[in-house]
Amino acid sequence: MVSTRFVPCQPDHELAAGFQRVRDELNIPSSFATEVLAEAVAVDQRGPVPPPGVPVDEPRDMRDIEFIAIDPPGSRDIDQAFSASRTKHGYLVHYAIADLAAFVTPGGAIDTEAHRRGMTMYSPDFRASLHPDILNHGVASLLPGVDRVALVWSIRLDADGTIYKSHVERALIKNREAISYHEAQARLAQPDPPEILRLLREVGRVRMERERLRGAVSLRLPSQEITHTDDGYALHYEESIPIEGWNAQISLLTGIAAADIMIEGGTGILRTLPKPWNKTVKDLRRIARGLHIVWDDDVSYPERVRELDPTIPNEAAMLSASARGLQGAGYTAFTNGELPEISQHSAIASTYAHVTAPLRRLVDRYGNELVLAYCADREPPTWVTEALDEIPSSMSKARTREGKLDRGLLNFMEAATLANHVGTRFEAVVTGQRKNRAIVQILHPAVIGTIESTDLPLGERIHVTVDAVNTEQSRVELSAD
Repeated sequence: MVSTRFVPCQPDHELAAGFQRVRDELNIPSSFATEVLAEAVAVDQRGPVPPPGVPVDEPRDMRDIEFIAIDPPGSRDIDQAFSASRTKHGYLVHYAIADLAAFVTPGGAIDTEAHRRGMTMYSPDFRASLHPDILNHGVASLLPGVDRVALVWSIRLDADGTIYKSHVERALIKNREAISYHEAQARLAQPDPPEILRLLREVGRVRMERERLRGAVSLRLPSQEITHTDDGYALHYEESIPIEGWNAQISLLTGIAAADIMIEGGTGILRTLPKPWNKTVKDLRRIARGLHIVWDDDVSYPERVRELDPTIPNEAAMLSASARGLQGAGYTAFTNGELPEISQHSAIASTYAHVTAPLRRLVDRYGNELVLAYCADREPPTWVTEALDEIPSSMSKARTREGKLDRGLLNFMEAATLANHVGTRFEAVVTGQRKNRAIVQILHPAVIGTIESTDLPLGERIHVTVDAVNTEQSRVELSAD
């Protein structure tokens, strides 16, 4: 269900003003304070240093390893770089992670602001970064062609993708190249693709099979995206391409390995998600029957949703409904080996930690220092352990703010897209119910809205008419024929 581009009639400057209005309503920062920028300049001039409580050791030289980074086009805040090789027993994955702790002084101006922000917030025309760009786009980023001190994971896998050994250390690396997902996918389609991309595909596939066997949940939901090209801003549905899934498996693999190390060490911070309630699964089975989707009694929730196809209307509606089973994600810290009651991430079907995006998430810097300490057989730094109780709250606030920003931007863009189409009739699919309203997904343009209805079946293809649009209030009124 991928729409073609549908460009609003408003000029870019009016759309940018609307995006800014959404950010202002949510108090999304537009700049850094003078003291934060001054500290960033000083850190840039100083270069990386071991954080407090970490021995001053010469990082291991791993510049002979061929690392590449795969990111959205134009990215300069490069958190990760990948490499892999085949071994006698399976695979050796190397994953380099940006070393933010070497640049951020605990309790300093950059650190204090990062705790306030929690994470990078993205808009179509602006990025409210977690750290100043002199770090994110410069000395802390794993930019290609330059030497960088990074946190390098070495994860050994059996041929079937099972982890049997993992380790992380500070090391000197040189990222060879940064390419986009589509470019990487195109290279894999060549008659003789690069070995590093073949290995990413192989490892990604075997890890996907491990994921299936664990009973993990995989929802292939098309997402609404606002993008900008030479034609201006446009709203469309975007589905991932295969290499995005394989690349994501490397990050998941690293997060699972990190959680294992934290649990063995006795102190850590996990990304958690409770299991779906039995009632939720029963409700989903009822919805499946209403959508004429076969769901045998002996097939589990993860198994069934994994096979749903987002290009088929009734299955797209089922995917949307199935997202109800993935609610309540959070962060949970633990000490003294006392794991919380909910310690797993049910969608991943494993314990899991965030450690692979320290340029964009606060929690990752702390998780990385924990696993580094355990792998070096030393106690974690005090500045890390003392902050663990506060980080889940900081991340929860940031996630809530991010969700409001995403929805606010999409609501405005939907209104801007339909502003000149009052009275126009569009084809849509019913994807959910909310009290006395039905949730509908217009196929083209990529608008999701609600209409007054209590009896429209899920998955039903209908026609809706745009009755009114208010771009100042980001509101669209639809009605069914």
